[in-house]
Amino acid sequence: MNKDNSASEVQEKKENPILSIIFNIVIPVLILNKLSKIVANHFPDVNLSPVSILLIALAFPTIYFIYDYITRHKANFISIIGFVSILLTGVIGVFEFPSEWIAYKEASVPFIIGLAILISLKTPYPLVRKLLYNKELIDVDKVDAILEEKNSKVQFDKILVNSTYMLAGSFLVSTILNFTLAKLLIHSPSGTEAFNQELAKMTALSYPVIALPSTLVMALALWYLIHQAKKITGLTMEEMLAPQLREKMEEKGALDATKEPEVKENNQDTKVDSNEESTKE
Repeated sequence: MNKDNSASEVQEKKENPILSIIFNIVIPVLILNKLSKIVANHFPDVNLSPVSILLIALAFPTIYFIYDYITRHKANFISIIGFVSILLTGVIGVFEFPSEWIAYKEASVPFIIGLAILISLKTPYPLVRKLLYNKELIDVDKVDAILEEKNSKVQFDKILVNSTYMLAGSFLVSTILNFTLAKLLIHSPSGTEAFNQELAKMTALSYPVIALPSTLVMALALWYLIHQAKKITGLTMEEMLAPQLREKMEEKGALDATKEPEVKENNQDTKVDSNEESTKE
């Protein structure tokens, strides 16, 4: 019972990625691209300025940030930086600051996160332990106990440092791609409908162009961490996974195991049927 409760608690605290994409990308893009046309066609008396449309679009990521904080009761450093980025976009649009500022704003967010990851190495709370070496992914207590037993903590700390550099590298990739994408797409003056259209296109492309390459580099850092930890501890990857992840894998394995006999029985039944038909003939 306790194990089930703890596993469900961890699951409840996980962010819903589909909801995140809908509120942070899909809805803002649709509003920036389509709302002005819908209002003009169906509500000609309503005068909705480009700045108003921008604020409505930015309201959805803001609402999601607040909702996520209330439901999960935590707002990490990265989500706060992302929220500040949304506010800065609104400020640039409302006060009609030069649109070139968008490129620097977009590049500054991952740059600050990457810099914070590197600086955290000099503190008692390195961010790599929050992002990669955490209890949601890895059985930290088990790994730490074996490292202590084998007197390998110093060696593992060096691996964490290398993983930190790789993790910071993923945000450096994001910085370069963010800046390049914004420079290529944002040309119109802020506070205009054309600016909103360009912002919508940039937001839509940010996931495949920026998020996927950065995620691949981050996945490489996680693979390196687990691969090196396996060498030191002697654990398999399955043994190193967090208990709730192991339970999910075991449940899936049990389901697959129950399906296999059913398939065999069906095959045997078809064979028997075919034999009976051949004997009748």
